[in-house]
Amino acid sequence: MPTVHLTQDEAADDLLSRDPLALLVGMLLDQQVPMEWAFSAPKLLAERMGAQVLSAHDLAAADPGTVEAWFKGPPALHRYPGSMAKRAQALAQALVDTYDGRTEDLWTGVADGRELFKRLSDLPGFGAQKAKIFVALLGKRYEVRPDGWRAAAGDYGEEGAYRSVADIVDAESLQKVRATKQEAKRAAKAAKGS
Repeated sequence: MPTVHLTQDEAADDLLSRDPLALLVGMLLDQQVPMEWAFSAPKLLAERMGAQVLSAHDLAAADPGTVEAWFKGPPALHRYPGSMAKRAQALAQALVDTYDGRTEDLWTGVADGRELFKRLSDLPGFGAQKAKIFVALLGKRYEVRPDGWRAAAGDYGEEGAYRSVADIVDAESLQKVRATKQEAKRAAKAAKGS
């Protein structure tokens, strides 16, 4: 079992290490909030569902109002708990419909990195960038490495890079990823202003 250190919270990281759906939900929520908040949310969601691990079947079948209440908290699981509750439930339903609720079947037996990228980018809430980051996360931290996975991950698959959650192994690498993201924002802002 891989050990990840994405949240810097031992219990939340433990769930991410052993529960593929928790990891996928964390990735879904990783937008417009700090990554530690996004990847800590699956642990709180599991607690609110009264479960040790997340279940796609249970999340998909839950009353939408209940799911929204789980996301609203307090504390809220995301800055936009209502819309993210809907996305998480749609994600769970897609997993039930396509993979009988088994998240790991997204990557088990894929022919190559392109197929893995396609499966991920077909999920609700996963665009091209999020799918590339998740391919890199699976390859770098979970040893899911079908042929061509680095190419499918784009720049996020690069060895020794500090571009995304895929490159975080401890507090120091978290700070390096943050610095890279801040520099990219500064460069984009400067390019916009010229």
